[in-house]
Amino acid sequence: MASHARPLGRHPRRNPLRHGLVGALGALGLTIGMVTTGATLSTAQAATWPTPTSSEGVSSTVSVSGTKDYGMKRLYGTGDLGSGSQDEDQGPILQLAAGAVLKNVILGAPAADGIHCLGSCTLQNVWWEDVGEDAATFRGSSSSSVYTVSGGGAKEAGDKVFQFNGAGTLNVSNFAVKNFGTLVRSCGNCSTQYKRTINLNSVEVTWKGSRLVGINTNYGDSATLRGITVVGDSGKKIVPCQKYIGNDDGDEPSKNGTGPDSTYCKYATSDITYK
Repeated sequence: MASHARPLGRHPRRNPLRHGLVGALGALGLTIGMVTTGATLSTAQAATWPTPTSSEGVSSTVSVSGTKDYGMKRLYGTGDLGSGSQDEDQGPILQLAAGAVLKNVILGAPAADGIHCLGSCTLQNVWWEDVGEDAATFRGSSSSSVYTVSGGGAKEAGDKVFQFNGAGTLNVSNFAVKNFGTLVRSCGNCSTQYKRTINLNSVEVTWKGSRLVGINTNYGDSATLRGITVVGDSGKKIVPCQKYIGNDDGDEPSKNGTGPDSTYCKYATSDITYK
């Protein structure tokens, strides 16, 4: 997909045979009850990965408009969506129209290109057992677009979890992530570029990972981090906020520093707790 910028160097795909063991996978996010009641993350509470109520294979992209509640069903790719690779030409399992609300669903493996939002959308209590190409891609072209990720979690993302290709604001709260490359990446080399705003609030991050957010300073991006808990990263290797010089010609973007400031990476050391 041309709009999906990806960094150089792919991570090898994990063995897909082991990714159906959902019940034994724990310590990643909030319990389902905590998410649906809107509670914030608490580092004193053990997290529980949700168990699916049923499973369904998806061979072609499902279009979603309005509000869709899957009742904790697991969806996984089959056919053209079932290669288990991270190729950029994969379609998503779910494609959300502008204004759509998606609730209570688990994306299993293979997950293809996860979820696409074509405009403002809400992902509530959505879980990814094993991220495929990306967990979700946000593609709205309006600066007033708002993408909301509330609750849920994702793991085993060899590259990015959330790919922010469009314009507007992405809000991620009460979310858990484990074993990932980048949690949120503002597209570094899309053919059409925008100013993008990213807000992370009450996010539990479990080692290992490379960076929480990547933003393009030359397009006026900003990222605000609040209530971040990092588990298992004793060496503090995960970069909270990586700055880049983005482009629109497909070249690999260059890095432009890290660390908090008052314009692009908006957080203080007190906003990140290490456990």
